[in-house]
Amino acid sequence: MYRRHNYEERLNIVSRILCGEAIDSICREFQLDREMVRQWLLRYQKYGEDGLRGTRSYHYSTAEKLKIVEEFTVKGVPLQELCLRYNLNRSTIQKWVRIARQGISLNNKRRGRPPKDMARPKKREPQTELEKLQAENLRLRAENALLKKVKALVEEQEARARLNGQKPSTN
Repeated sequence: MYRRHNYEERLNIVSRILCGEAIDSICREFQLDREMVRQWLLRYQKYGEDGLRGTRSYHYSTAEKLKIVEEFTVKGVPLQELCLRYNLNRSTIQKWVRIARQGISLNNKRRGRPPKDMARPKKREPQTELEKLQAENLRLRAENALLKKVKALVEEQEARARLNGQKPSTN
């Protein structure tokens, strides 16, 4: 079962290792992955207590990801050295390697919901003569329908006025 370990837990475990306890006994006691604990120790030795706070929140470009994957796969640089050099989690590099081996792009994907386009769609100009005529025809039909509605409303108002015995308005 995987779970996150907070800063205090990591610092406690590393300090116990530095006091002389064996990594294997601590890993058995807390049911931890030995490589993960070794990574904590290496980060502590290189960066101090800040190394146990977690990795930086920096988004690597596709070229940087490919460079790191290439160093691991082609040049054979150990995973731990890459983790320390680039301040990355081991699982992140392993994920990039797995994705690259599957032939999937390492491009950064946009996260979250796409923004809504609240503006009106831009009108595009008709390109051919036929499209121009069709657009004009559609506009004239809409105008004609609007005029018919207005005429019907005016006639309805006049009819009501006649029934009530009023004189129709001149508006």
